[in-house]
Amino acid sequence: MKKTYKIDVDCANCANKMEQAAQKTPGVRNATVNFMTLKMSVEFEDGQDVKAVMQQVRANCKRVEADCEVFGV
Repeated sequence: MKKTYKIDVDCANCANKMEQAAQKTPGVRNATVNFMTLKMSVEFEDGQDVKAVMQQVRANCKRVEADCEVFGV
């Protein structure tokens, strides 16, 4: 399953850090962050609880960039 989320991030470097943090989250098959559109696309591994995985993605992103936000989680 793949879902897209609106994000709030201040710079392209921070967006890159968010992407890397999301990709390392268990349950995520792939994640991409587009700084220009302020969107994050997340592809989940089969059988994962999307809401629980996204809570962890958000927490991991906050660790690398405290002022970022992922909406719709």
